[in-house]
Amino acid sequence: MDSIELSLFASRVSAVCEEMGAVLRRAAFSPNIKDRLDFSCAVFDREGQLCAQAAHIPVHLGSMAFAMADIVARLEWQAGDMIILNDPFLGGTHLPDVTLIAPLFVEGVLLGFVANRAHHADIGADSPGSMPISRHLNEEGRVIPPSRLMRAGRLDEAFLNSLTEGLGDPRQSRGDFAAQISANQTGVKRLQELVAGMGPEAYLGALQALNDYGERLARSTLGDIPDGRYTFQDVLDDDGLGREGIPIKVAVEIRGDRIVVDFAGTATQVEGNINCPLSVAVAAVYYVFRCLMPPQTPACAGSFRAISVTAPEGSLLNARRPAAVAAGNVETSSRVVDVVIGALALAMPERMAAASQGTMNNLAMGSRAEDGRWDYYETLGGGMGGNALHPGLSAVQSHMTNTLNTPIESLEMHYPLRVRRYQLRRGSGGYGVHPGGDGLIREFEFLRPTEVTLLTERRLNAPWGMAGGDNGQVGINRLDGRRLPGKVRFQAGPGQRLTIETPGGGGWGGA
Repeated sequence: MDSIELSLFASRVSAVCEEMGAVLRRAAFSPNIKDRLDFSCAVFDREGQLCAQAAHIPVHLGSMAFAMADIVARLEWQAGDMIILNDPFLGGTHLPDVTLIAPLFVEGVLLGFVANRAHHADIGADSPGSMPISRHLNEEGRVIPPSRLMRAGRLDEAFLNSLTEGLGDPRQSRGDFAAQISANQTGVKRLQELVAGMGPEAYLGALQALNDYGERLARSTLGDIPDGRYTFQDVLDDDGLGREGIPIKVAVEIRGDRIVVDFAGTATQVEGNINCPLSVAVAAVYYVFRCLMPPQTPACAGSFRAISVTAPEGSLLNARRPAAVAAGNVETSSRVVDVVIGALALAMPERMAAASQGTMNNLAMGSRAEDGRWDYYETLGGGMGGNALHPGLSAVQSHMTNTLNTPIESLEMHYPLRVRRYQLRRGSGGYGVHPGGDGLIREFEFLRPTEVTLLTERRLNAPWGMAGGDNGQVGINRLDGRRLPGKVRFQAGPGQRLTIETPGGGGWGGA
């Protein structure tokens, strides 16, 4: 293929992912998917190598890119199949993120796969929102190993019923699963049309050419980083069960156009749920380096061939089953981004930003009352770090998440909640030549008895500044003005108010 043909092909495959996402959003029932857009879609080749993805959620897509090859090789596939899974130790991230995978067959030949991953606010945990302060994987909800949801085009109704029974709103859950099925079916149909127009061999050749191009472009870009070994360390506030100051250490070794990222020295896995499988840590590493590549770099496996990642087995970033991982996917992945950026800043400070808020500010709540069960989940934006060219953005989702907020109108329509304040947290960004962005303040009033779980970070250790810039302010959680821990589960009554002030980003450059 010449460069123009390859560019057109890359755009067409990426458009398939975008259309899958549009179908999933339009067909989903839950606010978490249709309003917050907590989902991702991607296309893979027949070996499970990433070929294209939409601009959805980095932690979803990077982890799928790392884990799909093992999933694909483990199973026998036929046309019309669809596999469902959420097991973090068999290709998932954390239990609320449910993945559906469908094979692409043309004339009886397997040519690839499509997949989507969506966050289900109720996956069967005892605590509403299915983001508990847990000690064990099984406390976090229903664990789904790779299983056939559809066989040769026929839905396994009994299996689907077993997934949704016992959930607070089976109709909503079935609707979200149906939306995921429809998204994959749309992706398969569009790829079949693409293959019909160019032929199977040409399609496979184009995928290979796309990955080879991604590799060449990535190596050219990464080769600009000065050779050397760069180390950095940061800490997580706590694991929610009493352990504080949990270190994450990284050594980034640059050898020409090869990069080795090693997390030796990172804390061993902990009792709380900030552990994560290696795929989540890899996703965070991939994300940082992808940000350094040109915008036209294809989102494919070839773009990451030059990067290898290791973490000691049994550590926080490569936990062993049955470690609890609910917050590892959201909070620990954010800190991995911080330490990799911190290490690279030693090599090229003018290209790296100060620390962003470093948390997703996870808020899960609802009720298990028989007369009105409900589940709500949200992540909140904060400040991004300043850099050599610009101040940090304010009140945005940063790095490993790319979701929206839940619109106030949708939130108040679906749940017994009222939003009393939603505003910028002025002055929370760190001072600098280019200051960090400000966090936000979101205040909820409870209209009915509600059980709440907070899984938040940067409440004890501030987002750091760079090149002499000041740190951003830590986040603060309050119930009726009383300060709460960063990770906590509590009961709230009607009229009580929860206020979350998210962290600001670090500033860049001293006075």
